[in-house]
Amino acid sequence: MNELDVLVDGARGAFAQATTPADLENAKALYLGKSGRITELMKGMAALSVDEKKTRGAAINVAKQAIEAALTERRQALADAELQVQLKAEALDVTLPGRQRGQGGLHPVSLTMERIEAIFASQGFDVADGPEIETDWFSFTALNNPPNHPARSMQDTFYVDGRSADGLLLPLRPHTSPMQIRYAHAHVRKHGNGFDPRSSQLFGGDMPEIRVIAPGRTYRVDSDATHSPMFHQCEGLWIGANVSFKDLKVVFTDFCRTFFESDDLVLRFRPSFFPFTEPSAEIDIQFQSGPLAGRWLEVAGSGQVHPNVVRNMGLDPEKYIGFAFGMGPDRLTMLRYGVNDLRLFFDGDIRFLKQFQ
Repeated sequence: MNELDVLVDGARGAFAQATTPADLENAKALYLGKSGRITELMKGMAALSVDEKKTRGAAINVAKQAIEAALTERRQALADAELQVQLKAEALDVTLPGRQRGQGGLHPVSLTMERIEAIFASQGFDVADGPEIETDWFSFTALNNPPNHPARSMQDTFYVDGRSADGLLLPLRPHTSPMQIRYAHAHVRKHGNGFDPRSSQLFGGDMPEIRVIAPGRTYRVDSDATHSPMFHQCEGLWIGANVSFKDLKVVFTDFCRTFFESDDLVLRFRPSFFPFTEPSAEIDIQFQSGPLAGRWLEVAGSGQVHPNVVRNMGLDPEKYIGFAFGMGPDRLTMLRYGVNDLRLFFDGDIRFLKQFQ
């Protein structure tokens, strides 16, 4: 056995004694490293003749290949051993049934929105949807909010990095009320033969009544157990030649009793103030039985549409009159299902959401 055979056997023995990848790398350095045995043999060839270098170099390469093969074999053996240890520690019972994908369901607020739309559709209301990034005019000015109204403050309303044609910042809509104006404009254009609702002229001709609800997401700087920076709102509007506050009471009373599936429900219209309605009223409900019996609970704001808002719709307030209301589907969902913290709707906790499937 020559010295190269002894070298290869020594490398195999050293590799076999390595029990960890780190030990194996240390053993590799002794034979294949920059100062290893093979490198030293290669350096010693400098003093040999050309013919001797060919013969010696070939023999050293054979030994090097044998050592590298032994190293690869030992690396694989250590990896296999580590895998076996891991498999034993993480035993898998293949006889267990597989995990099935659970069946999803609608979010409780989505269920409420669908319910609201269905009830008002049965009363002849359309459903309108529109942009969540609005202009100042549709969000405030068209709704009779004065320039110094607190709702225009950045402490109360979110604004995005952009401006409208009039140079004002674009707010995330703080309510779905802008859809009342947008829907009325489209309605007037459709039945007013190209009439421009933003012109100084007002439409006073005959046209079908405007009866619409506008559910959707809204945004305000507010967050606690009963408020969220993003929440849902549903506006309602009925405009015609002879629509009174009495119609509002009948429509909303019927809605509440249908929504909560209870005729044993009392409504109270409490005088209030909103810039876009006059007169205005908060709507409270009182259950006569159940855990909430006897308590007055506020569920909506309402009132006769202010003449300035009717005018901003492009309609003549001397001929057209009507009512509007705004309610929070989130709050209605809390009352219907007995949820006491609004934040549960937005936490994404499957344990909570699966109760409504």
